[in-house]
Amino acid sequence: MAAGTEVVQTRIPARMDRLPWVRWHWLIVMSLGTVWVLDGLEVTIKGAVGAQLTQSLGFSTVQVAGSASIYIFGAISGALFWGYLTDKFGRKKLFLITLGVYMVGVFATSLTGAAGLGYEYLWFAVARFITGFGIGGEYAAINSAIDELMPARVRGRISLAINGSYWLGALLAASLGYLYLTSLPSDLGWRIAFGTGALLAIGILLLRLFVPESPRWLLTHGRAEEAERVTRGIESQVEEEVDEPLPEATEEMSLRQREAVGFVEIAKTVFVLYPKRAVVGFSLMGAQAFLYNAIFFTYGLMLTTFYGIDPATVGLYLIPFAAGNFLGPLLLGPLFDNWGRRVMIPGTFILSGLLTVLVGWLFSAGLLTVVLLTAGWVVIFFFASAAASAGYLTVSETFPMEIRAMVIAFFYAIATAIGGILGPIFFGNLIATETRTNLFYGYLVGATVMIAAGIVHYFLGLATEKRSLEGIAAPLSVQEAREQEEAQRGRGPAAGHPARPDAAGAGAAGRSYRPSHGYSGLPMAMGPEGPDREIAGELEILVRALAEGGPATRSELSRRVRSRYWGPGRFRQALRAGLAEHRIVRAGRARFGAATSEQERLGTGGR
Repeated sequence: MAAGTEVVQTRIPARMDRLPWVRWHWLIVMSLGTVWVLDGLEVTIKGAVGAQLTQSLGFSTVQVAGSASIYIFGAISGALFWGYLTDKFGRKKLFLITLGVYMVGVFATSLTGAAGLGYEYLWFAVARFITGFGIGGEYAAINSAIDELMPARVRGRISLAINGSYWLGALLAASLGYLYLTSLPSDLGWRIAFGTGALLAIGILLLRLFVPESPRWLLTHGRAEEAERVTRGIESQVEEEVDEPLPEATEEMSLRQREAVGFVEIAKTVFVLYPKRAVVGFSLMGAQAFLYNAIFFTYGLMLTTFYGIDPATVGLYLIPFAAGNFLGPLLLGPLFDNWGRRVMIPGTFILSGLLTVLVGWLFSAGLLTVVLLTAGWVVIFFFASAAASAGYLTVSETFPMEIRAMVIAFFYAIATAIGGILGPIFFGNLIATETRTNLFYGYLVGATVMIAAGIVHYFLGLATEKRSLEGIAAPLSVQEAREQEEAQRGRGPAAGHPARPDAAGAGAAGRSYRPSHGYSGLPMAMGPEGPDREIAGELEILVRALAEGGPATRSELSRRVRSRYWGPGRFRQALRAGLAEHRIVRAGRARFGAATSEQERLGTGGR
């Protein structure tokens, strides 16, 4: 076959997922995940130094506010531009380049007006755009790499903690900003504040030099030998640290290697093959972006308008706010892996929405002091921050690997445009009325979109916890390999008509798999020869239920398939047969899941 179209057999995804947690994983987290600290630093520093920019450089209030929109526009543009290149040229190349772009932008920001050549605002605006352009690219490159390098069993908690580290940067910025701006000359404090981001980026860039390319990306882009070398190198580091051989990975997959995916194919995959997942992704990302940006970007204005807080001390109120936002994903993250996405994602979205209604009503009634109001927002965003991070996790893990970065970029761009532009304008106008009731109506709108997003995920979301990425969304190259093999046998789909994921998978968590009154309605030819032939139909039903609805305990699985209609002992026999044949695997304590090979065969479930 021509290069780039060869069908290969590989166990690399299973080998990456079965790795124990070691120092190598901490290297990945520290070198890739800490970039959100920089984003939080940038946004918060910009808000804290606004008055100093006016005094030092003579910027108007409109110019200072406009620079925030320029930064956001740069982030949106960068996400779309770098997202496509990340899928085409690899994770490592792009997360090195995007961090370099950020460093150039933030360093240029700190030098605004230093030479006294004039055109200060033009320089500042361009520098802010470049800074955002780099940060936007980081969202796509980093979330893709993190999800592809982390073991499936801890992917949820790691992703949430990393995305939540944005608020560690906000906490750092609020603390350092107050220190710099109160102890240094006004023309120097804001420059050092921005320069701090550049210094942190240099350290992160040095760490990233030791991070390998994603073996999963290499595998699907015609570089199987390099993927094998990288995986063996990672395994050797892990074995050396744990001082014992790694268990053998048995689950194998077939894929057809390819070079790149075009925009038309990306659009068809997202909106034709996986429309329900697209609805879920848009709902989660849009809702969290609206509430977050609307509240956070206008928080200082609200404090000064309704409570008469000195603008110079607004940063002090951001410190507990940022701390709550950081602790939420960190402490709740393990529950997203243990209790599951379909419990925690709707739960955090809906709970944060309900709490927003309560705090908003108390605020409108004049029952909250500024301290109590701040405490209320800390509690709300303890849950809302976990919900927001889960939005990025959901988009990242529910679409095929070949388009993962571009999908993240697309949803990030839409969500940021809605939240970063419409949200602050909407709430800013409400605050300008200086009427608590009007602002309460705004809080109701924010709460409504959060609750609605939680409901959407409850009905359409997938149970993706502890499942391999390939089991959640089969790579396009896997589907093509399957079609190619079937076409060679003369029974595949017609050329130009890719196989759609099994329609039965949509909303699988709530689906009934009941056969008719005690026997399987599936043909016996689907089962194995020998003693297990009699329960082959029931075994197929169990596999489908686990592949489409996600891992389950024995009792959950029994209820899901309504095994009481099957007859005495048939559920137990089918489950034992599935374990013996490795079509069903253990997915944690007292939980069972479908083997990756079965998930690939069934199209992974859910559209």
